Amino acid sequence: MPEPLKKSEFLVETRNLKKHFRVGRGRRLHAVDGVSVRIRHSETLGVIGESGCGKTTFGRTVLRLYEPTSGEIFFDGEDITKLQGSALSRVRPRMQVIFQDPFSSLNPRMYIEDAIAEPMIVNHMYRTNKEIYARVYRVMEMVGLAERFGSCYPHEISGGLRQRVGIARALTTNPQFIVCDEPVSSLDVSIKAQIINLLMDLQESLDLTYMFITHDLSVVRHISQAIAVMYLGQCVEMAPSKEIFHNAMHPYTQALLKAVPDPSLRRRRAGLLEEDIIRGEISNPINPKPVCRFADRCPQRGSECEQEQSFRELAKDHFVACCRA
Repeated sequence: MPEPLKKSEFLVETRNLKKHFRVGRGRRLHAVDGVSVRIRHSETLGVIGESGCGKTTFGRTVLRLYEPTSGEIFFDGEDITKLQGSALSRVRPRMQVIFQDPFSSLNPRMYIEDAIAEPMIVNHMYRTNKEIYARVYRVMEMVGLAERFGSCYPHEISGGLRQRVGIARALTTNPQFIVCDEPVSSLDVSIKAQIINLLMDLQESLDLTYMFITHDLSVVRHISQAIAVMYLGQCVEMAPSKEIFHNAMHPYTQALLKAVPDPSLRRRRAGLLEEDIIRGEISNPINPKPVCRFADRCPQRGSECEQEQSFRELAKDHFVACCRA
């Protein structure tokens, strides 16, 4: 990666971040393995990849919901990797998360207004209940929730409204950075569009920075300024969004883009080539060998792939972990 960055240029930066889970004696699951990304102020980094590639674990490790195994996390120029106690509590309100499942992330025994108020109570943000609930109803208005829903339980409202509650909870502490963990994957198409537009409007009005985790390429193309592609715990490519979709360099990224359905049937008329389909078995993420993890499925595989791939900048802000790129 390049030299350390200026404090004012990037809000979030990770350097060789790793999160390993013990799964037995001497066995470790490499869920996140040496990921280095950077997110500019007021921009959105889309994180894409197949299910199980480590996207969610990466987002939670950045937020310190999981303790990193090694590596560094910088937030607004400050190293927060090893912060503990009151020092970490000072940073937490500025970094929030919107969970994938809005139902399981809410307490079924709490009213909606109490669920939204909880982050402010935990962080001792206001002295009186009057101040807390005044803030609750301001935030509910911001995300399009009518005040009458405040006295409802989570099971009494729709999935789209529950996701708005999750967004409201994230906004109550006035954060700068929000990890959006597949916030629209469980919603139907029309509600999905409303939530995405809401997130973009809030980003503009509140000057928010997002990490948007998803497997939906059409969504990430619409909302993100930059995209990081993950495969088996590693970031294999990172570039501006337009660059990813017009000049993808890593074979895995190219395969993901080819898998997107084309409604014009252009590719069907041309004939889908056999090499467009990813074949082979996914490598074992438990104690993996120091080789390219995509090599077994890569159509461009060569002898040089039998070694660990470095994350190189091949064009301006375009990083690729592939010796054949």
